[in-house]
Amino acid sequence: MTNFSDMLSKAKVMQEKMKEAQDQIKKIEVEGVSGGNSVRVILSGDYELKSIKVSETAKNESQEIINDLIIAAYNNAKENLKKKSAEELSKVTGGLNLPFDFKLPF
Repeated sequence: MTNFSDMLSKAKVMQEKMKEAQDQIKKIEVEGVSGGNSVRVILSGDYELKSIKVSETAKNESQEIINDLIIAAYNNAKENLKKKSAEELSKVTGGLNLPFDFKLPF
């Protein structure tokens, strides 16, 4: 019975560490760029768009191109955030590949 109790206590510790990691990830901010740095966006760890910066050169483009550049910069930031989130989770899980929103059943 001690093995089960030991396993349960280790799982609870892991759950606490996962919560801490998730809280840390929410505080992360990453940058995404596109168009040779003509558009930059800042994205928070919970995927909230914090800022968009469009260079003067990009502002001379058509609205459709500017929209595409913003979307590309956001997608770049999203990929950067996924990598950063995976790094943070890896620190907690010791390399286990668990999803960001992983929850233990208790």
